[in-house]
Amino acid sequence: MGKNNGNGIPAYRRIQSAILKRVESGSLKPGDPVDSERELARIHRVSLMTARHALAALEQEGVVERRQGVGTFVAPPRIHFNKLVSFSNQMAVRNLSACSKILCFSSIKEPELAARLSLEPARPLLKLERLREGGGEPFAIETCYLSAEDFPDLHSAALQRGSLFSALENDYGVELSHADEEVDATVADPRTARLLAIARGQPVLRIRQVIYSKTGKATVYVLGLYRSDRHTLLIRRYR
Repeated sequence: MGKNNGNGIPAYRRIQSAILKRVESGSLKPGDPVDSERELARIHRVSLMTARHALAALEQEGVVERRQGVGTFVAPPRIHFNKLVSFSNQMAVRNLSACSKILCFSSIKEPELAARLSLEPARPLLKLERLREGGGEPFAIETCYLSAEDFPDLHSAALQRGSLFSALENDYGVELSHADEEVDATVADPRTARLLAIARGQPVLRIRQVIYSKTGKATVYVLGLYRSDRHTLLIRRYR
């Protein structure tokens, strides 16, 4: 749609690229207004339909949000659950600084959680609860459970600075492969609401994960509570 430039790039793609560069550089921040369709058409010398197509595509990708009768604005950053990567990497690809605040790091015994990791009921577990922040805003509360016997020297200080995935790979030689997930919705209790800076009773996305190593061993069980306005669950379906 729209004319191509000399490199064969469609005009609407050029408009998208120009807006994305401003977002990634920080000159356009979440909540900032984006040029209207008419302004984009004038600036890029394209038809109104081409400009409209560019904004519609950016909206579908979650980069902008369009408010009827008001205008188009840079959308809050969102996380797409379509790949098993660390939170730090998810933030990095969006040019956002990642921060984790450790809320709890302890050794516990919980038979039901041990069963999730195919461990004997009496086996001790490490419990790591963190508040995950991106760009200075709370995104999620994640609680990870691991075998205390398999990871005896795992310390909270290292996890405060870096990724759990990286620690498992670099310090223990454990390469993570895939996760089985249970996804549902729940509402924020008072503590969750306070930590995530949302209203009490607001919907949150709850994901329970069993993360496996490349050898097929259940290695980490994660219970995550995610702000629904910061996360999108992408599902590919085949016929």
